[in-house]
Amino acid sequence: MMRQSMAPMRQSHIPAQPPNAAALAKLAEKKKEFEAVAALERGSAKFLKRMEDLGDDFDVMADAGTVCGEVLEQWPNMFRILNLFLMSRERSSELESAAQEPAGERLVRVPIEELQPSTEP
Repeated sequence: MMRQSMAPMRQSHIPAQPPNAAALAKLAEKKKEFEAVAALERGSAKFLKRMEDLGDDFDVMADAGTVCGEVLEQWPNMFRILNLFLMSRERSSELESAAQEPAGERLVRVPIEELQPSTEP
């Protein structure tokens, strides 16, 4: 003969209780709190992205300022070189004009027709 278990089949003695109103209110409050934290996190991420982009723009502006400073630093040297070039050009044009016109020689136009005797009576 087979022996049957002495313990009856165990079932949970705690019956399913409907959720009470306090627990539902607390759950709704926690959901709202979670949504607020999630929104704050999204806003913070957007703010961080904007700040990083702004930092990149500042880096570009700083590089541009450095380049402008380097260019401005070269202007006095450029003006000095330009002045030397203009002075050398003036000297060469003076030398050319002196070489082209020997001292004391000039081209003079003489009206020959007036100097020749006229043959008309």
